[in-house]
Amino acid sequence: MTDVLVRPATPSDALGIAAIYDAAVLHSVATFEDTPPGPERWLDKLPHCGMGDHVVVAVDPSAPDGDGVGEHVVGFAYSSAFRPRAAYRFTREWSVYVTEGARGRGVGGSLYAAVEALCRADGIRVIIGVVAQPNPASNALHERLGFRAAGELDGVGFKFDRWLGIRFYQRDLA
Repeated sequence: MTDVLVRPATPSDALGIAAIYDAAVLHSVATFEDTPPGPERWLDKLPHCGMGDHVVVAVDPSAPDGDGVGEHVVGFAYSSAFRPRAAYRFTREWSVYVTEGARGRGVGGSLYAAVEALCRADGIRVIIGVVAQPNPASNALHERLGFRAAGELDGVGFKFDRWLGIRFYQRDLA
């Protein structure tokens, strides 16, 4: 894979982001959603990014996107509110999604570094990762990035005719 560029997402990235996320919805337990939201979700989300809420993409500038123009999105990550209550305002949950062909090549770590830098600049104190179990690759990524396992919940999600648990990871920035 060529070098990727990590940058803040723009509305022109919505189709690429949606393609990655919608595939995860349909074919993995990385998200507990079961209906692909399409690009509209991301077009709605991007204008509302601000203090602690960010979306970044990893693009391969040498490969055109699906319509032959622009950059090909090979991964994305975002931070969002961990919980809606005001006391959690300095805590963010992050999520990362990478195309199958870009996995294992440092793209997830590069995306996390960008999210962390933006969150630090916003005064965010803690980043939480919520990982469906089992997911050895995502567990390893979080541990490599300095997150610590902070607890598990068993059988809280039901997808693909099976019960799934989640593991919480915590990274203190302060």
